[in-house]
Amino acid sequence: MLVVQIVLLLTVGRLLGEAMLRIGQPAVMGQLLAGILLGPSFLGAVWPDAQAWLFPPGRDQKALLDGIAQLGILLLLLMTGMETDLALVRKVRRAALSVSVTGVAVPFACGFTLGWFLPEAMLPHPELRLVTALFLGTALAISSVKIVAMVVREMNFLRRNVGQVIVASAIIDDTIGWVIIAVIFSLAQGGTIDLWAVGRSLAGTLVFLGLSLTVGRRLVFWLIRWANDRLRSEAAVITAILVLMGVLALVTQGIGVHTVLGAFVAGLLVGQSPILTRRIDEQLRGIVTALFAPIFFGLAGLSADLTILRDPRLLLLTLGLIAIASLGKFAGAFAGGRLGGLRTPESLALACGMNARGSTEVIVASIGLGMGALSQDLFTMIVAMALITTLAMPPTLRWALHRLLLKGEEKERLEREAAEERGFVSQLERLLVAADDGPKGRFAARLAGLVAGARGMPVTVVRLGPETDDAILSGTVAQAAEGARQGARDQETGAVEVTELARPEPAAEVVGEEAAKGYDLLIVGIDPTVAPEGGLADAVAGAAERFDGPLAVAAARGAHRADPERAALAVLAVVDGTQAARRGAEIAVTLARGAGAPLTVLFLSEGSGRLAGLRQGDSVALREVLDLAEQAGLQVRTEIRATRTPEREILRQARRGDHDLIVMGVTRRAGEGAAFGPAAEAVLEAADRSVLLLAS
Repeated sequence: MLVVQIVLLLTVGRLLGEAMLRIGQPAVMGQLLAGILLGPSFLGAVWPDAQAWLFPPGRDQKALLDGIAQLGILLLLLMTGMETDLALVRKVRRAALSVSVTGVAVPFACGFTLGWFLPEAMLPHPELRLVTALFLGTALAISSVKIVAMVVREMNFLRRNVGQVIVASAIIDDTIGWVIIAVIFSLAQGGTIDLWAVGRSLAGTLVFLGLSLTVGRRLVFWLIRWANDRLRSEAAVITAILVLMGVLALVTQGIGVHTVLGAFVAGLLVGQSPILTRRIDEQLRGIVTALFAPIFFGLAGLSADLTILRDPRLLLLTLGLIAIASLGKFAGAFAGGRLGGLRTPESLALACGMNARGSTEVIVASIGLGMGALSQDLFTMIVAMALITTLAMPPTLRWALHRLLLKGEEKERLEREAAEERGFVSQLERLLVAADDGPKGRFAARLAGLVAGARGMPVTVVRLGPETDDAILSGTVAQAAEGARQGARDQETGAVEVTELARPEPAAEVVGEEAAKGYDLLIVGIDPTVAPEGGLADAVAGAAERFDGPLAVAAARGAHRADPERAALAVLAVVDGTQAARRGAEIAVTLARGAGAPLTVLFLSEGSGRLAGLRQGDSVALREVLDLAEQAGLQVRTEIRATRTPEREILRQARRGDHDLIVMGVTRRAGEGAAFGPAAEAVLEAADRSVLLLAS
C-alpha cells in the first residue's frame, strides 16, 4: 500500500506540476494540488470508498508515509539553506533588514491578534492560546524564499537591485521564522509558558547559531573536503552532508528547539563551502525534487480537508485570514521598502513579491499541526491561504517588475556581472598545482596564489619529490594569494586554504590520482618544461595527459628564474579571437590585477593592423578582453598585428615591450592531451622570458 501511495503522489504531482509550470505557476503548487485531489477534499467527497482504500485512516499506515514526509521536511530545509546567499544579504542589508523587520512585524501582529480572539472551538488546546496565537502570527509573517527566488529568477530580475532586496528579505524572513518556530516548539513541548525554559531555548539557539556560523563553517568545509578526498565510495560527500544535517537537527532538538533549524543551518554551511557546491546541489536537488518534495507536499494536501469550507462561518474566516495575511504582508513590506530608501515602484514590486507563502507555509502549517499548535481546521485554512497567495504572486510581481526601467549605475553593474558570469575564472572553485621545489615550481605556485586569491579558492599543492619539513610551495601560494586579496578590495573574498602534499612518484601517476578528487584547473611547474628534441618534457606531458580539465603550464625564465616569488611581473596577453585565447586573456587580467602589474594585450589578426579595420568578430573579441581589464580597474596597452607567423610576432613584442610573462590561451589537440599547437610550442621553446600556456 505504501508503494501504491508513493506512485500515485509522484505521478499526479508530476503531471500537475508540469501543468502549473506551463501556466506560469511554481511546480510545487501542482504537488500540493495532487494531495488535495487525492484526499478528502476531492476524491473523498466524490468516491469516499476509493479514497479510504488508497489512504487508510489507520495510524500505522499513515505513519509510514509521514516518516518519509518528515525526512522530506529536513531535506527541503537543507536545500533552502544551500540556496541562501548570505553575501547577497550583506550587499543590500539596509533595505533588506528594513523590509524584513516591518514585513514580519506587521503580519505577525495581525496573525497574533487573530489567534488571540479565535473562538475556543477552533483551538486544539484552549489553555495554550498563546502558543496558537504565536504560531498563527508566524504563519502569516513568513515568506517562501524558494517561490520568491524562482519567480524573480524566471523573470531575469534576480540581479536587479529590487530583485536582490526581494530575495534577501525573503531569506531573512525565513531565518527569523524558523528561529521563532523553534522557540514556539519549546513552548508547546512544555505544556505551560515556562519563562526559564523559553530563555534557555532562546539562549541555546543563539549559541548554536553563533558557533555554527563561525567555527562550524570551517568544520563543514573540512568535512566536505575530507569526504571527497579520502573516501572512494560513490556519493561519499552526499552521505557526509546528510549525516551533518541529521547531527545538527538532533543538536537543535536537544536544546529544545525544532529539528528544522538544524537542517536549515546545515544547508547554510554547505552552501558556503568553497568547493563542490554545484555538484552537491545537482545531486541533492535531484532526489529531493523527484521523491521527497512530492511526497511531503502531497501529504500536506491529503491532510487538508477543504470540504470544511462549505460551512459559511469557516469560509468567511478563511477569506478573512487570506485578506489579513495579504494586506499585512503587503503593507509591511511596502513600508519597509520606503524606509529602506527604495522608490515607490520598487517598494510596490517588493510588496507583491513578499506575499507568496508557498512551500514554506505548508511546512510551517505541517509542523504546527504535528506539535498540536494548530487544529485540523486551522491547518486547512492556512494551506488554502498558502495556495491562493502563491498563485496570485507571480502575475502581480510580473506586473510590478515590468514597470521598473533599467538605467544608470544598475545597468552598468548588470553588464559587468553578465560578463563575469560568462567568464572562465568565475567558474573555478578549486585549484591543483603539480610542481617541484625549483624556480619553475615556485613560480607556478605564485601564479596559482594570484588566481586563487582573487576569489578565495582553496589550493592543493602536490610537491614532486621526497618529503621535507619545509612547505616552500604552500607558503608561496599563501603569500601571493594574500597580495591578490588586497588587490580585490571591491570583492568579498575569504582567506585561501592551501594544502601541500609531498609525493615522490612520477608526475603522471600523482596527477592522475589527485585529479579524481575534483579540480577545475591544474597548474604545472616542472623543470625541465621543454624536451631536448622539442615539445613538452615527459613529466609535463604525462601530467597534462592525466588531467581532463583545463591546465596551465608555467615556465619561469629571466628574472623569475632568479627570484620566482618576488620578481616583478609585466604581463603580455596574446589574443586572436578564439574562445581559448579569451580564457587565457582572462587569466592574464587576473594575474595582472592580483600582482598590481602592467598589462599589454597583443591582438593577432590576419587582416588589417588597425582596430577600425578589424573584422567584426575580431573587433568584438578584442573589445571583450579590454572590457574585462577595465572592469578589473587595469590600464591596458593594446597592440594589434596582422601576421601569418604569430610566434615571431609574439616574441618580437615581448622583447620590444620588455614584458617578462607571456600568457597564451591555447586549444588542446583532439586525442593529444599534451599537444597545444605549433605556435604555442614554438613560443614555449624559444622565449627567453616566462611563459604561461592555458590549455582548454
